[in-house]
Amino acid sequence: MVFLKERKTEVIDSFRAHSKDTGSAVVQAALLTERINYLTGHFKTHKKDFHSRRGLLMMIGKRRRLLAYLKKNDLQKYQETISKLDLRK
Repeated sequence: MVFLKERKTEVIDSFRAHSKDTGSAVVQAALLTERINYLTGHFKTHKKDFHSRRGLLMMIGKRRRLLAYLKKNDLQKYQETISKLDLRK
């Protein structure tokens, strides 16, 4: 997967809560969203890549669980994250 380190640090910088925040639910969901968007584009040209499709579905499930956790524990942070990620299309 071509997920450049620079892009990853940009995503972390835009979603982190403090200077050493790299593993919070918000950052994890943002990174998963970035990877999901990349793989979605990948499947437009490689329609029969079923092994990667399974990984994509697992990432979608993990992001869904992270966002459900965030919604349950901090509704305001959840709403901010959803608006930043622009998941409501």
